Amino acid sequence: MNSRNIWMTHAGNHREFIMKRQLKKLVAGALATLVLGAGSSAQAADVFPTKPVRIIVPFAPGGTSDSLARILGQKLSEAWGQPVLVENKAGADGNVGADFVARSPGDGYTLMLLDIGTLTMAPVFYSKLSFDPLKDFAPITLIQFSPHALAVTNSLDVKNVADIVAFSKANPGKLNFAASNNSARLAGAQFQQATGVDMLQIPYKGAAAAMTAVIAGEANVTLNGLFIAGPHIKGNKVKPIAVASQKRMTSFPEIPTLIELGVPQFVTGSWQGLLAPASTPRSVVSKINADLTKVLATPEVRDRLVEQGAEVIASSPEDFAKLLREQTASFQSVAKASNIKPE
Repeated sequence: MNSRNIWMTHAGNHREFIMKRQLKKLVAGALATLVLGAGSSAQAADVFPTKPVRIIVPFAPGGTSDSLARILGQKLSEAWGQPVLVENKAGADGNVGADFVARSPGDGYTLMLLDIGTLTMAPVFYSKLSFDPLKDFAPITLIQFSPHALAVTNSLDVKNVADIVAFSKANPGKLNFAASNNSARLAGAQFQQATGVDMLQIPYKGAAAAMTAVIAGEANVTLNGLFIAGPHIKGNKVKPIAVASQKRMTSFPEIPTLIELGVPQFVTGSWQGLLAPASTPRSVVSKINADLTKVLATPEVRDRLVEQGAEVIASSPEDFAKLLREQTASFQSVAKASNIKPE
């Protein structure tokens, strides 16, 4: 072999050696980054939170989600030793606030508490969303289920579903329905499908406004979360007809279910849950889930929610994500049957 070939072979071997060494460095660096990333993520969860946390409520003050956020925010603040601030970002049936959270940093310091109907129904009512309800959020935990209460204004002379059906037939075009959000709107459509009752739906900005309208007689009928309707029922400000649950609620045993009154399998209501931006580290999601689960298990919080007509639920992130998928498919089916088209 001449000197030129020897030199080229040596150079080739040297380059191969250098490339292998560089590759080892790159692999080692990548592994170190992964380890450090996992370590820093775990460390972040260990010390979380180190500054104030915001809970975004994408509705007006006074509704179920807002009330819950303030109750739980206070308890989480005590547990964390950091302020937990509740901010209302209402608009477009919750889409404004949801979009804000979807675009927020995934560090655990911006959370969202809402009726999950906002997410599962958004594709039903809106053809163009600036966020993907199933991809842009990290579910943390379900909090509670508050069945819808079918309530009427006190001046309406009805006592049960049969009376409402009879009134509707005798007075066509006279009944109107106070819809506080898309969840109530779709529940009203389901009730009309199931009973044949004719009602004009009137949209209101939030559950509190819808209840006020029924109390004042401005609207005749509503399906609103029992968590919000309950105090008005106890105060005799509205007349309860039924609850949309599988069984009677412990806090309101005198109110029959819609199933009992002849509306088969009518179960609707307000599921509240806590979510974070999708990029939030799993360790931080798990930390918040564990801390909120402890809060929900305290007798002070649990008894308060149950007394107001809620069923307390502390779920895993996986179970919450499953419910989101299932309800999205279910509501799209109902919308198709009701000929509700996205705008």
